[in-house]
Amino acid sequence: MIWIELIILLTCIVIGARLGGIGLGTVAGIGLLVFVFLFGLPPGGPPGAVLGMIIAVITALATMQAAGGLDYLVSLAERIMRRRPQYITFVAPIATYLLVFASGTTHVIYALLPVIAEVSRKAEIRPERPLSISVIAGFQGVIASPISAATVAMLGFVLARGISLPRLLAITIPSTFLGVVIGSLSVAWRGKNLDEDPEYQKRLASGAVKAPQPAPQIENKDLLRARGSMLFFLLGIVLVVLIGVFPNLRPQYEVFAGGATETDQVNMGMAIMIVMIAVAGLIMIVCKASPETALKGTIMRSGITAIICILGISWLGSSFFEGNRIQIVAGIEGLVEVYPWAFAIGIFVLSTMLFSQAATVAIMMPVGVAMNLPAVTLAAFYPAASGIFFLPTYGTLLAAVSFDQTGTTRIGKYLLNHSFMLPGLVTIVSTVGIALLLSRVIG
Repeated sequence: MIWIELIILLTCIVIGARLGGIGLGTVAGIGLLVFVFLFGLPPGGPPGAVLGMIIAVITALATMQAAGGLDYLVSLAERIMRRRPQYITFVAPIATYLLVFASGTTHVIYALLPVIAEVSRKAEIRPERPLSISVIAGFQGVIASPISAATVAMLGFVLARGISLPRLLAITIPSTFLGVVIGSLSVAWRGKNLDEDPEYQKRLASGAVKAPQPAPQIENKDLLRARGSMLFFLLGIVLVVLIGVFPNLRPQYEVFAGGATETDQVNMGMAIMIVMIAVAGLIMIVCKASPETALKGTIMRSGITAIICILGISWLGSSFFEGNRIQIVAGIEGLVEVYPWAFAIGIFVLSTMLFSQAATVAIMMPVGVAMNLPAVTLAAFYPAASGIFFLPTYGTLLAAVSFDQTGTTRIGKYLLNHSFMLPGLVTIVSTVGIALLLSRVIG
C-alpha cells in the first residue's frame, strides 16, 4: 500500500507542478482527500508556524513595497550589482547563509528572494542561478547555526559523547560555508542568458512579464517614505537576528495549566511573526503605505501563491509520512545496520520526506548512537539532513519559483529535474565530505 500512496503523492506533485501557480497546492488537496477519506491515513497537519511566518514576512515586505521601499532597496542593490553583476551568484547565497546562521531559521529569507530575483533580472543575469543556490544556502545556514532547532537537537545526542557545541560548530560552520561556495560554482554558468532563454523571451512577447525597467526615480516626500519603510523593514530583520542570537531577548510569560502556574518563553517562530507584523503596521502608520496598494502588489500575489502551495503539498506529505512512519523508519534502520556508511544516505532520504531538519535529527541520531557510531562521525553526517530540496515542495523553493518572473527557476517537467537539484546535491556532497575530513582532524 505504501507504494500506491507514494505514486499518488508523486502524481499530485507532477500534475500540480505542470498546472503552475496555486495548482500545486490545490491538486495536493485531491491527494489528501484520497489519503484520509479513502485510505484511512491520519490527516497529519499543515505547517501552521511556517505559514504564519511566511504571512508575516510577506505582509511586511508588501507594505514596504507599497511605500516605495522595495523600489528604493532594489535601486541601491542594482547600483552595486551592476558594477560586478556576475558576482550576484556568489554574493546572494553568502548573504542568505549568514542571515539564516544568525537567526536559526530559513524563513527569514523570504525577504531576500524577491530582491535577488529582481536585481538578477535587471542585471541580465539568469535568476535561476542565484535563487537556486540561495535557497540551498538557507538549509546549510540552519545546520551551521548554533541556535537552530536542528542544532539544539543534534547537540542533545552528541554532548554526552564528548562533542561540545564549539566542537560541533568547528565541523559544521567551515564545511557548510565551503559547501555553499562550491554549490555556487556549480550554477555560476548554468543555463542560457536571459536574452537567449526561450521561456523568458516567450513571456516577454506575450506580455506575461514586462521587460526590466530602470528603478523609478523617487524624490522629495516619496523618497523619505521609501527610505523610512526600508529602514523599518531592515530594523525588523536585525531585531529577528538579535532575538535568535540572544534567546534571553525573547520574553517569558506565565501560563496556568493543570492547576499550577508554569513559566514559558516566546518561541522563535512566534517572535518572527510578532516583529514582522508590527513592522508592517509601523510602515503603514509612519510611512503612509496604503493597505490596498500592499494587497494589490506583486509581492503579496506571489506570497499568496506560495502559501497555498505550501498549505496543500506540505499537508499531503505530512499525511503520507504519519501513515507510514513505522515502515519508513524501519527500512532506514535496516539499511544502516548492514551498511553503517550509509547512515548519511538514511538521514538524507528521511529529510526528503519529513521536510524538517530537526525532526530528521530527532529520529535518526538515536539510531546512530545505538549503533555506536563515533560522535564526530554523527556530527559530520549532520549536514545530510538538508535533503529538503529533493522534492520541490518546501516553502522557500516554491517561493523562489513564484518570485522569478522570468520562468528560469522552475520545478521541471519530470518533477526531479528542478532548478534546486544540482546545487543541492553538489552542496550536500561537498559539505559532508569536508565535514568528514574535519571530523578526523578534530576527533
